Amino acid sequence: MTKLKLALCQMNVIDDKEENLMKASSMITAGSKNADFIVLPEMFNCPYSNDKFIEYGEAENDSYTLNIISKLAKSNQVYILAGSIPEKENDELYNTSYLFNQKGEIIAKHRKMHLFDIDVKDKITFKESDVLTAGNDFTIAQTDFGKIGIGICYDIRFPELARIMVENGALMLFYPGAFNMTTGPAHWELLFRARALDNQVYCIGVAPALNENASYHSFGHSIVANPWGEIIAEADQEEEIVYCEIDLDEIKKVREELPLLKNKREDLYEVLKK
Repeated sequence: MTKLKLALCQMNVIDDKEENLMKASSMITAGSKNADFIVLPEMFNCPYSNDKFIEYGEAENDSYTLNIISKLAKSNQVYILAGSIPEKENDELYNTSYLFNQKGEIIAKHRKMHLFDIDVKDKITFKESDVLTAGNDFTIAQTDFGKIGIGICYDIRFPELARIMVENGALMLFYPGAFNMTTGPAHWELLFRARALDNQVYCIGVAPALNENASYHSFGHSIVANPWGEIIAEADQEEEIVYCEIDLDEIKKVREELPLLKNKREDLYEVLKK
């Protein structure tokens, strides 16, 4: 199967878990009528705020959120990449993404590896490491459409991670994210085009919609970039479902025309997965 229909659910996230899950459920149900693979944003059940990460945190083995997503994946017979949620394990808290297959089974999970600790003078300061623990595992999952790689938001800024996932067979790179109104206009589109172009894969990002009443303002602009580095689908800032069909045969075509991965000088350098 070479063609894949995506539904990017750019939902408005508020300070009400039940309302967020109702919104996610309605968008998944709507999206599944026209797509094989549904993607939710980073922290889709939770406001993007350190205190809310603590408040909304759930353990995987009895997660109310994950139970709902599992049932939706099974009932709609679609893959769902459940953006991310605050995941509790013992005394640690992680920013974790879960991939469900059409049977509602979790087939992969990714804990955000690079925590968002930034201080842009007079614009934005945020320090995820105050409450979150970084993950240490690369995440490459096998699907009916081939292998995919999963990162979360800030992870996309580190090209070594993308290259390792591609070296391990990933044809699509997914980064649920929540860039802000400072970093988003400057870097969001550039980073997705760059990771797609560098690795000659599809690169997909799904963000929350802009909620001006929240303490953290998401840039939105959920996006799909193709192996040539072109944007083939993109939202604005409002809540919407973005549909996009991708053809995985395009990866082979681009790699034959511009054989970057073959032309690497591995006698001089290589990226290793530890």
